[in-house]
Amino acid sequence: MDVRLGATAESGTAVAMRPLVPAMRRLLFTAAVLVFLAGLQLFVFTDRTATFFPWTIANPLAAAFIGAAYWASLAIEALAARQLLWANARIAVPAVSVFTVLTLSVTLTHLAKFHLDSRYAAGTRVVTVAWIAIYILVPVLMAIILPVQVRTPGLDPPRSAGLPTWICAALAGQAVILFAVGVALFAVPQQAGPMWPWKLTPLIAQATGVWLISLAVAAAHALLERDARRLRPAAAGYVLLGLLLVIALVRYPHYFQWRSAAGIIYLAFVAMMLLTGSATLARDLSRSGGKTRR
Repeated sequence: MDVRLGATAESGTAVAMRPLVPAMRRLLFTAAVLVFLAGLQLFVFTDRTATFFPWTIANPLAAAFIGAAYWASLAIEALAARQLLWANARIAVPAVSVFTVLTLSVTLTHLAKFHLDSRYAAGTRVVTVAWIAIYILVPVLMAIILPVQVRTPGLDPPRSAGLPTWICAALAGQAVILFAVGVALFAVPQQAGPMWPWKLTPLIAQATGVWLISLAVAAAHALLERDARRLRPAAAGYVLLGLLLVIALVRYPHYFQWRSAAGIIYLAFVAMMLLTGSATLARDLSRSGGKTRR
């Protein structure tokens, strides 16, 4: 049966499923390329942000954390772009929208710290200008494309891999905690920064807070979807994020406050993210037979 067709429960009449429109697919693929490059700058060239990134991050663990988040979002956006149906791709969209708008806000707030003046090499300035342009353009494009996507005729397919109660409870807890900590870091970075398990400048604290808020949005959205099939991109991204955060700690253990309460909570949270993401992904794959597009 064509994946765009389903059947109503009452009559068995074939109805069209709402597709992922080409413009949204292209935007998600483009975003995936951009976050891959940002992740490369931060997770690989961690000690060279003064040259390869729009602003300098002195703490390599802080840079690696943000780089890990970018690469995790690569998985989410690329997998979402590969879906045929909007219902199976939309988990990426609210979080991406929130992230781009808040990142633009942080950029404009701390613009003086960005590599824009003549002290920096021409290539570094080009990267910085491109960063600002991207975070202005992407929200505009999303505001244009999303209404077209939502108004596209069609229905959502029925949920095929419901989430167990413990995963829903874990997602709810993660959404609340991530949002609360993220808002604190974003709104009052100087006061909230010392509660993080490594040192943060106000700019890095706000950038970290943006990522936490975006992850909270994704977790809350996952609760609304309540279906492992629809959450495949996010589940893969969750697993990748957890693994990359572990690698970051292995690379830079001396920057992490292992014995602090914040450090212990952070480690427990990473473990819970890995467990939640793995369980959701396994539930999806066991129900769908490993098919990647639908």
